[in-house]
Amino acid sequence: MHRGWHGGGRGRGPGRGGWQQSDLPGADDAAAWLSGRLPDGWFVGAPDVTVDREEIVVVGELAAPDGDGDVDDTETGRAERAAAAAGRISRFREETRDERIDIARQAEHRYQRKVAWGARIGDVTELFTTASVPVMTRLRQPERIVLDTLVDSGVARSRSDALAWAVRLVGEHAEEWLGELREAMAKVDELRTKGPTAD
Repeated sequence: MHRGWHGGGRGRGPGRGGWQQSDLPGADDAAAWLSGRLPDGWFVGAPDVTVDREEIVVVGELAAPDGDGDVDDTETGRAERAAAAAGRISRFREETRDERIDIARQAEHRYQRKVAWGARIGDVTELFTTASVPVMTRLRQPERIVLDTLVDSGVARSRSDALAWAVRLVGEHAEEWLGELREAMAKVDELRTKGPTAD
């Protein structure tokens, strides 16, 4: 799930300001709706729900495989634990496919966004069929040179890949600032709804 707005089963994402979301229904209650809609026993606790303009990503914690705590804390043991977690996630994906599709259709109708799924066990996280959305931008030569340097050095395969890499890097190193910015945006939206109307 890209580094989005993760956390404690609460739906997070940008506010409803700006032309980009003028025709989208709000998704502030997406986490609550999904928590109520999901079958009991799928996840350990409430899932993490990440919302943006195009997609809702639901990632739930699965119970660790039986005997997971008996594995030695060695390189071999850690590899076995990761393999067991990957197997459990794969089983969950197959066993819940039809019901996840049904829930996703309902959520997509309600929120007008695609729904993607993921599962996590410890440090192992796997996302199922998340959206890759094109984003158009215009860059001047200094910015293009940065992208071309990343491509020429082998860090990225293309300018598009380099731009995605740069965005991920900013997200990782500016998470606190981005969080504060999102909170400020939400406050502006809240104040806007309380303001006087043209009527």
